[in-house]
Amino acid sequence: MKINKKKFVYLISPNKIPNSFYNNLKLVLKTGKVGFFQLRLKSYSHNKKMIIGEKIKNICKRNKVKFIINDDPLLTLKLNADGCHLGQKDMNIKTAKKILGKKIIGITCHNSMSLAKKAVKAKADYIAFGAFNQSKTKKTKHVASVNILNKVKKFTKIPTVAIGGINSVNYKNLLLNNANFLAISGYIWKNKKYKPIEAIERLK
Repeated sequence: MKINKKKFVYLISPNKIPNSFYNNLKLVLKTGKVGFFQLRLKSYSHNKKMIIGEKIKNICKRNKVKFIINDDPLLTLKLNADGCHLGQKDMNIKTAKKILGKKIIGITCHNSMSLAKKAVKAKADYIAFGAFNQSKTKKTKHVASVNILNKVKKFTKIPTVAIGGINSVNYKNLLLNNANFLAISGYIWKNKKYKPIEAIERLK
C-alpha cells in the first residue's frame, strides 16, 4: 500500500450523519489531506448504511480517497468499498480475506506488539494503534505511547495508523514518531470552535 505523506488524515465518520454532512465531506476531501475515509455507524440499519455508503463512496472516488467500512466485510463487499477495518473482536482476518480478496484490510492492535506481529503475519494492509489521547468519540480502554510506533517500524514497513483524541495541537508529534496516518473524527465533526473545513486546514 502506497503512503502519500500529504494525505495523512484517516478520517472517520461521525456516529450520526446529518444532511449537512455530505457537503462538509466534499469540502474536507477537496483539501487533499485525506487518504482514507472510514464509515463507522453503529446504530444504523443495514439498508441505511447502504444508502449512506453509496453517497459517500462516490464523494471519496471523486477525490481519490480510499473508502473503508468499519467491522463489516459483507457490507464492504456489497458496497464495493476499497476495504474494511477490523477490531480484535470482529471477524478474523483470514475469513475476511476469503470474502474480500485483494481489498484493503486494516487491523486494530491497541498498544500491543504481539497483536501487531500477528496482524503483520496475517498480511494486514495497515495496523492501527491507540488511544494516544483521550477521545470523546470512543471510550478509552487502551492507552498507547509513541514508543510502540517507533518499535513497530523496526520490524515492518506496513503503514501505521494512530488513533485517539488527535487534534491540531498534538498531531505533529505522532507524525514525527512514525505514524503514517492519523485517525481523526471528533476534531473534524464535533469541533465547537471550527467548521469541518476550518478544522482540517489547521492540520498543515
